[in-house]
Amino acid sequence: MDQGPQLVRDVFPDLVTELHALLEVEGEHDLAASLRDLPLVGECGCGDSFCQSIRTADHPQGQPYGPGHRCVPLLPMKGTLVLDVVDDRIVYVEVLDRPPMHRGSGL
Repeated sequence: MDQGPQLVRDVFPDLVTELHALLEVEGEHDLAASLRDLPLVGECGCGDSFCQSIRTADHPQGQPYGPGHRCVPLLPMKGTLVLDVVDDRIVYVEVLDRPPMHRGSGL
């Protein structure tokens, strides 16, 4: 039985905790609530040593997101966190210049 994609909260629980707190500070309460069911579709795969970004929705590489897209830059203590959001749904989490993310027991 296919259980679907893993959830980001199960694979990277510390990241989700941090994102939730940062989104609440920014007043992005609906996005913060959506983290609970955010799927992990894949890792960025660019190969850059400073990048740990993750895809949370399927999207053709190199193609613009189009209408309904917005960036939500956050202010973490270290590195860069930027969310790509389409129609109020997080589709990509840009994670740059940060310490290695620790995987949770969900993997």
